[in-house]
Amino acid sequence: MFIAASTHCLGDLSFADACRQLSELEYDRVEIWMDENSNHLKPSYVAADPERFNNQFREMSRLTPVAFSVNHDIDLATLTELAKAAKLMRFTQITVPAAPLGTPFNTEIDRLRSFVQATSIEGIQVSIKTEIGHLTEDPRTAVELCQSVKGLGLTLDPSHYICGPLAGKSHDMVYPYVNHVQLRDTSPKQLQVQIGLGEVDYNRLISMLEAQEYNLALSVELLPDLLDKEERPLEMRKMRMLLDSLL
Repeated sequence: MFIAASTHCLGDLSFADACRQLSELEYDRVEIWMDENSNHLKPSYVAADPERFNNQFREMSRLTPVAFSVNHDIDLATLTELAKAAKLMRFTQITVPAAPLGTPFNTEIDRLRSFVQATSIEGIQVSIKTEIGHLTEDPRTAVELCQSVKGLGLTLDPSHYICGPLAGKSHDMVYPYVNHVQLRDTSPKQLQVQIGLGEVDYNRLISMLEAQEYNLALSVELLPDLLDKEERPLEMRKMRMLLDSLL
């Protein structure tokens, strides 16, 4: 396993400034976060010309990209172009949101099958994020989706199982399907708290991943809306040092 940081941590900055600050914070791997409604980085921009984006990124940063993460639903055509960009950038992971709660199960299966089929042509894996308010809010449903869509994985964000409506219940069943991990510290009442004040059991999480022979990213994803700008550099350093000590 290795440590990365999501540009979502610095989503209030431009993409270039976020990459620059991650380097200053001594991260060397980056998860590239995108949101069409943000000025940070839009998936439509990347999808419009994957080769251009790859060249721009290589010129602006020495960070090693490890994944794309899309903050909202995207259409199949955009995802297909993101898969081409990922292939050019030499990583294999794209995270997309699962459908909102209330979406018919079979409708979501059809959507995800089309996603997996389109990206697998480029050798790229699609994972859906475990997230409150989405079908993956319940770990059993998350697993059922992966079992129904061959090749689909999960991006495990344990915060949403610690703080969500199923708080306190086991989510161990999701680990065999985990392709990516996003981390912050969390309490049962707050999705994000200062590092060390929450209830994420990082030791156990890493052990569970090791049991599945997981050897991919542990991506730090602090939520900028829930963290003062002045505290952000310290919290990101603390998280990196904590994970370093466990690996």
